[in-house]
Amino acid sequence: MPDDELIIRPARPEDDQDLATVDRAAWSTLSDVSPGPREADTVFDEQHLPEHYVVAVLGGRIVGYVRQVPPTPLACNRHVRQIQGLAVDGAARGRGIGRRLVEAACEAARAEGARKLTLRVLGWNAPARRLYESCGFTVEGTLAEEFLIDGTYVDDVWMARRLTAERS
Repeated sequence: MPDDELIIRPARPEDDQDLATVDRAAWSTLSDVSPGPREADTVFDEQHLPEHYVVAVLGGRIVGYVRQVPPTPLACNRHVRQIQGLAVDGAARGRGIGRRLVEAACEAARAEGARKLTLRVLGWNAPARRLYESCGFTVEGTLAEEFLIDGTYVDDVWMARRLTAERS
């Protein structure tokens, strides 16, 4: 297998430290509202399980991930999944890895019986919004000035993609 072949696969428990490294490298106020991850932080815990993640491996190294989960524990909401994290190492950007991860999240959600995949993105994160739109996501709502980041009010944009051909 060539070193530059991209592999998309489910995460494994032993990927924790590599995912934490990607998380730290990709953190930015452009995309994150939480404080930056610390060196000692891990990715997996009781709410963030390996089975929620799909990883991108390039040259034998994890260079990105997407996390997709049920948005609530409610039975009436089981048909929906939500992307709650997408990161690609800056050195690996521009190779279509983000797109492959988003499509992998859609496939995983569909395999779990989901009809819809949602996400939230900061209004000022134009690159991410373009990526999601190019993957078929549309804006379903905006919470204006939901966050105050570095002295600037930023919108919280809710986007979704239907995973079935039929409309509900």
